Amino acid sequence: MDRESAASTRSAFAHRDFRLYQGARLFMTLGVAMQSVAVGLHIYGLTHRPRDLGYVGLAQFLPIILLSLVTGDTADRHDRRRVLMCCYATMVTGALLLFGLARSGVTQTWPYYGVLALLGTARAFAGPAGQSLVAHLVPARHLSSAVAWNSGVFQIGTIVGPTVGGLLYDALHAAAVYLICAFMMAGAFVMLALMRVRTGRMEQAATSWQRLLAGLRYVRRQKVVLGAISLDLFAVLLGGATALLPIYAQDILHTGPWGLGLLRSAPAIGAALIALSLAIFPLKRNAGVLMLACVALFGVATMVFGVSRNLALSVGALVVLGAADMVSVVIRQTLVQLATPPEMRGRVSAVNMVFIGASNELGEFESGLTAEWFGVVPSVVVGGVGTCVVVALWAWLFPELRRIANTDEVKPLSG
Repeated sequence: MDRESAASTRSAFAHRDFRLYQGARLFMTLGVAMQSVAVGLHIYGLTHRPRDLGYVGLAQFLPIILLSLVTGDTADRHDRRRVLMCCYATMVTGALLLFGLARSGVTQTWPYYGVLALLGTARAFAGPAGQSLVAHLVPARHLSSAVAWNSGVFQIGTIVGPTVGGLLYDALHAAAVYLICAFMMAGAFVMLALMRVRTGRMEQAATSWQRLLAGLRYVRRQKVVLGAISLDLFAVLLGGATALLPIYAQDILHTGPWGLGLLRSAPAIGAALIALSLAIFPLKRNAGVLMLACVALFGVATMVFGVSRNLALSVGALVVLGAADMVSVVIRQTLVQLATPPEMRGRVSAVNMVFIGASNELGEFESGLTAEWFGVVPSVVVGGVGTCVVVALWAWLFPELRRIANTDEVKPLSG
């Protein structure tokens, strides 16, 4: 690595607010990941029905899609740090509510889904504000590296959180995990409060339907962004199997909560390794072709995981899956930021969040239903095949993606 690359790698962490933001993201990610493992084990332990795990994803996804127009506009019209602080405070409240329900021995699932919907609402507002905030913390020339570090820190939390959450659930049960998560999220809130950045109001025009829909119109016009985020939507929607991990751990791989934590951590291990590698060695050529190839690899790894009956092979497949997905994440997030005017980043990020939420939370709902209809293993394998089909189709429908050499060369549309 030459001196210029090394300086670029370290530059993001030279900024105090960027360091604080990464600390906040790490604490929040740890708390959310631990909480996610506990919720999955808790709900499945109450009902033993795959579809109830699907409802966990649906409860968190519905607020994202229902509030998408408002959340993006909020990020553009208000200080993005303050918006994020309100969201983190709501996440703390949600964790405490889960603690109260579990502590009281509530066995009905609908109160838990209600809290998850509240947490989904907080995530709906946090996504656009958080994604668009990164561009204010580092110079534009270092944004690609900052996005990679941003993703890397997130994946580190996603590696450690599920394993710790599984171990704590096994030792202390759900209520204790929820309470610990609340303290982790409160720590994240404090770090945000210490940041000095003030983005102010990026969009000055009065609120109108034209403004609220501007993000959707811009994504439709900017084919590179549309292709990248829709590729992620359909690939992960079909290929995602994370909602079924409690079933794989208990009924197929015959392991305990610690094994579930390991399975949930495995994709993040691969993702973190790739994210840190891309932060040090940013992509310089063939970024579009590489993104398409890695999404196809995501589908293949999903198929391998689906048919595996060996814990080590399953973990290995999930590591590859996470690594392949992270290449797509870094390229997509960089494209969304650089191909969007600053005053529209909140609204475009909200559209991106809908696509991400659909692929993740709605994907969990789809996985839960198809697993109950067709069986767990067939639903995962067919989903992996579907991901590969989507890649081939998108390579034909969006030739702009194939032509991307360096993401830094992508510019916002004018007019």
